[in-house]
Amino acid sequence: MNLIGNILWFVLGGFLVAILYFLGGLLLCVTIIGIPFGVQLIKIAGLAVCPFGRDVDMMKDAGCLNTLFNILWMAFGWWSVALIHFILAAIFACTIVGIPFAKAHWRLMKLSMMPFGSATVDKRK
Repeated sequence: MNLIGNILWFVLGGFLVAILYFLGGLLLCVTIIGIPFGVQLIKIAGLAVCPFGRDVDMMKDAGCLNTLFNILWMAFGWWSVALIHFILAAIFACTIVGIPFAKAHWRLMKLSMMPFGSATVDKRK
């Protein structure tokens, strides 16, 4: 079922989301200051390629440096990306067919809200 969901996600626009995250991450990696933020965007792009069968693990003891970077992440406006995923999740949740895609956007929202100190994990393990 995860394979079918990932194929539908990829064909119906998930590849575009992943490409935009990846290009944004590469653009930030060009600057030395933006490298940590670019790496996090590339991590989000990895989840955006195939979100089904994977989950976001928010580490409880992330450390003070990850907390500082998450505060900077939100201060520079990346919370708007999480807001977009929240709105898309709400739209997809209005239909029964769209509920799996709403859950995928919910996972992307969790990761894009606080990417430092979080990781994507395989649900099957």
